[in-house]
Amino acid sequence: MMLDYFTYGAVALLVIIFLTQAVRVLREYERGVIFTLGRFTGVKGPGLIILIPVVQQLVKVDLRVMVQVVPPQDVISRDNVSVKVNAVLYFRIVDPERAIIKVSDYMSATSQLAQTTLRSVLGKHELDEMLAERDKLNADIQETLDKQTDVWGIKVTAVEIKDIDINETMVRAIAKQAEAERLRRAKVINAMGEQQAAEKLVEAGRILAQEPQAMQLRYFAALHDIAGERSSTVVFPLPMNLLDHLTRRSEAT
Repeated sequence: MMLDYFTYGAVALLVIIFLTQAVRVLREYERGVIFTLGRFTGVKGPGLIILIPVVQQLVKVDLRVMVQVVPPQDVISRDNVSVKVNAVLYFRIVDPERAIIKVSDYMSATSQLAQTTLRSVLGKHELDEMLAERDKLNADIQETLDKQTDVWGIKVTAVEIKDIDINETMVRAIAKQAEAERLRRAKVINAMGEQQAAEKLVEAGRILAQEPQAMQLRYFAALHDIAGERSSTVVFPLPMNLLDHLTRRSEAT
């Protein structure tokens, strides 16, 4: 009797072990790469999967978008400025077979490739471009990475540059450059204003020269403005034609 209980228990234990090894359940975002006696025989999932214990092995693959932080990298820009740049990488597996068979550790391989690509792409640009054109640089890095990871069955969906750290000396130099640029723009705007004012004065002079009565009215307006000011000195404008008349009389005498 005891032998029968022992036999039943052993059989039940074997059945449990068999089911544990043979039955797998994969979630909606998971796929199973199946190897039969070491050879690739297909990708299964999601749902219930039945395996032949010992003969078949399953490797799970997650198809969700993965996030990986690229550690700070020392980058020398095209204009020989040394900066530290870090980024965030977003990617997902689109071909589980290649992700398992073509590369031993796709996470580590993608991380190392992202670091080298970050240094390579940013090194082709100047510091001003790094600071002002991040969207373009993100797109360039993403495109370069995606081409190289395609053989591994990995799709790089996005790359975002997080921080660009510059030493204090370069920060002061950039501040001086920005201040000089602001002064230059202010001088240009001031010069343009003076040029426009001179053009308007010349145009007004031509109009007044054509109408002597308008010139007299302008004199009266100037006298009215002077009278309204608290000043002990009053300057009367003298018409130029009067000076010409006096000059001709002195020459005649």
